[in-house]
Amino acid sequence: MTAASIDLLIGDPYWLPHPVQLMGKFITILQRKVENIAGKNKFALRVGGGIIAIAVVLASGASGWLIERLIMQKTTLISFYGYLFLLLGLASSLATRSLRDSVVNVLNPLSKLSSTCPESLEIAREKLSFIVGRDVSQLSEDEILRATAETASENSVDGIYAPLFWMFFGSFLWELSNQLPGPLALAWAFKASSTLDSMLGYRVGKLKWLGTFGARLDDVLTWIPCRIVVFTLPFISKPLHKIPGIINNAFIDGRKDPSPNSGLSESIFAYCCGITMGGLNVYQGKEKLKPKIASHEPKPSIRSIEKLLNLILNLELFWLATILIIKYLTYLL
Repeated sequence: MTAASIDLLIGDPYWLPHPVQLMGKFITILQRKVENIAGKNKFALRVGGGIIAIAVVLASGASGWLIERLIMQKTTLISFYGYLFLLLGLASSLATRSLRDSVVNVLNPLSKLSSTCPESLEIAREKLSFIVGRDVSQLSEDEILRATAETASENSVDGIYAPLFWMFFGSFLWELSNQLPGPLALAWAFKASSTLDSMLGYRVGKLKWLGTFGARLDDVLTWIPCRIVVFTLPFISKPLHKIPGIINNAFIDGRKDPSPNSGLSESIFAYCCGITMGGLNVYQGKEKLKPKIASHEPKPSIRSIEKLLNLILNLELFWLATILIIKYLTYLL
């Protein structure tokens, strides 16, 4: 079975209306209302941003919890639809397929780049602009590949491993009481937090104050899953005797980044793939120098990014297998 076919089984289905789109629309509506009321008042924008974050996260978690309630119904038909909606909702929370496809869409034109097909570089820039926040109009092939590797590493934590962690935590809460929020409620609550950060978490204009609460909430909810990734990824990619050194180096380089999670996410994938990340980026015309990660390694290539995508999928399967084993052992006890 190929990686693409596995994505069909565990990735987010394209034909299903994505909950993140609804979350995004809800955030946009609330953002406009808060900005109209708060104006340029920094304190009011911070308070309004907190209200937006709490409202969106609670509404998303409550929506998942209501679907979970359907399973508990005694009516067979309602319970059946509850399980169906639950499975579809959980699948929609894992960005396995969309992440892979987005990265492949950047790599495909680069693989055709030649003197006879120079427009491939512009196509790659356009595809990259859909998945990164930096300016891409002047990026060279090497810089496009670096940006692709960095965003794939960071988004795998936000889009796959953190939701998986909160699904598992929700299933643990169900062991205590099936009235508590379960895997879908917590997964959708996390996705809401992540969507808030991606939409409002920019330190420009009013968003500098409006998005503060949502960005900090996302940092907190991603903190544990990110570090689990750091400790587990080397086990499926490197010899045992190299694992302690790789983890140590990943923490050393990752901590140079001001973000508590994105630097670590990039760092562990850089060391496990054998590529360097970091350097000068441009955001809305302003230059920002990111710390170099695994500076002794070569620049990312198409082949190394394909390896990175396979590592992302293999680690997801490893986590799923581990979760199933833990659940089975818990059941036996």
